[in-house]
Amino acid sequence: MTSTLADPRFGTVPLATGVRLRHREQGDPHGDVIVFVHGWPDSWYSFSRVLSLLPQRHHAYAVDLRGFGGSERPAGGYGIDDLAADVVALLDAVGAQRATLVGHSMGTFVVRRAARLAPERVDRLVLIGSAHTTVNPVMQEVREQIIDLPDPVPVAFAEEFQAGTVHRRLPQAFFDGIVAESAALPARIWRATFDGILAFDDTAELGRITTPTLVLWGEHDALFDREQQQRLVSALPDARLLVYPDTGHCPNWEQPHRVVADLDAFVSSGGAR
Repeated sequence: MTSTLADPRFGTVPLATGVRLRHREQGDPHGDVIVFVHGWPDSWYSFSRVLSLLPQRHHAYAVDLRGFGGSERPAGGYGIDDLAADVVALLDAVGAQRATLVGHSMGTFVVRRAARLAPERVDRLVLIGSAHTTVNPVMQEVREQIIDLPDPVPVAFAEEFQAGTVHRRLPQAFFDGIVAESAALPARIWRATFDGILAFDDTAELGRITTPTLVLWGEHDALFDREQQQRLVSALPDARLLVYPDTGHCPNWEQPHRVVADLDAFVSSGGAR
C-alpha cells in the first residue's frame, strides 16, 4: 500500500537564502516531487483547487514565496532571481533532489529562472498564464494603479484586480479566499514584487532551458495574449502549448480538473512532446 500524508500539512522551513518560507505538503513521500509556485499577489492558496484533485501518488509542495502568505517578509530580495533562488533552496530544505516546477503568472518567471539556476534539479516545467516577456501596456497600467496603493490594501481593490484576471465564474468561497490573501499583503510587497516582474527579462536565455515544458494558456487571458504564447513556445527547445477555451489568466482557478489531468499526464510521460 502506498504511504501518503494522511492530511495535507503546513510547514515552515529556514532556507540557505536567509528567509523562512511556509509551504503546504501532501501526497506520497516517495512519489515524484511537484512544487507549485503562485502568482502575484497570491499565495499557496492559488493552487488549492488543483491540490484537492491531485493524485496522492505525487509528493506536492505549494509554497508561499517570500513576502506572501505565511512566509517571512524581509526588507528586500523581491526580484525574480531572489524568488527563484528561494525555490531552489526550498528543494534543499525539504530534501528533494529533483522536482517538477509548476508556476502560475509571476510564478512562471520564477520557475523558468530556477530551471536556469539549477537545471540538474528540475525535471519538468509547467507554465500557467506565462508570457515571452513581462512588459506590455496592460502590465504598465497595473504598475500605475499600485504606485499609491495604501496600507492596508483595500479589499475592494484586491477584489477588482483579481476579478479582472478570470473569465469563468469561480466558487464564491474560493474567490473570497483569493481576495483575502491578496488584501493581507502589505502594499510594499505588491510594489516590490511587481517591480521585480517588470525588471525581469530572460528572453535571451529561453533557448538554454532544455527542460521539457508544458505551457497552459486561457484564450481569454487579459494579461498575456496568444502571440506571447507562440513566441514563448518557439523560444523554448522542448515545449508544447495547450490552449484552454473559455478561460482567463488563471486556468488553475478556473479549470482545475483539466489542469490536474494535463499535469498528471505530463509528469507521467516525462516530456513535452
